[in-house]
Amino acid sequence: METKIVKDGAITLRELRTLAHEQYGDIIKAVVDVEQGIMGVGGELHVDIQSLLIDREHSHGDATWGINLYLDKTGDDFIEFDSMINLKPLLGNRTRDIESEEIQETIRGIIARLVR
Repeated sequence: METKIVKDGAITLRELRTLAHEQYGDIIKAVVDVEQGIMGVGGELHVDIQSLLIDREHSHGDATWGINLYLDKTGDDFIEFDSMINLKPLLGNRTRDIESEEIQETIRGIIARLVR
């Protein structure tokens, strides 16, 4: 499955659906860099997307958070804050969920800006 980095321009729901169709159908994995305001989408595992962001965009592990986008849902149900890469005990995040409301809101804002 292709992984795409989204930063300067936006990505459409149609493009996300095309990427998602190759693997999971109506869901697509994404990793958001909350420092740079960019994301990687597609791929089989969040860790692979995170590695791509680190290699190509010089992202830092503590600034990247894994999410799932449910393409047939809207509102709060569109984003799921669940990924193994979110286990960051040194940052106070001890579960697969993103526990910080502030980080969740930052991610929602980035997704709203990047997904059209």
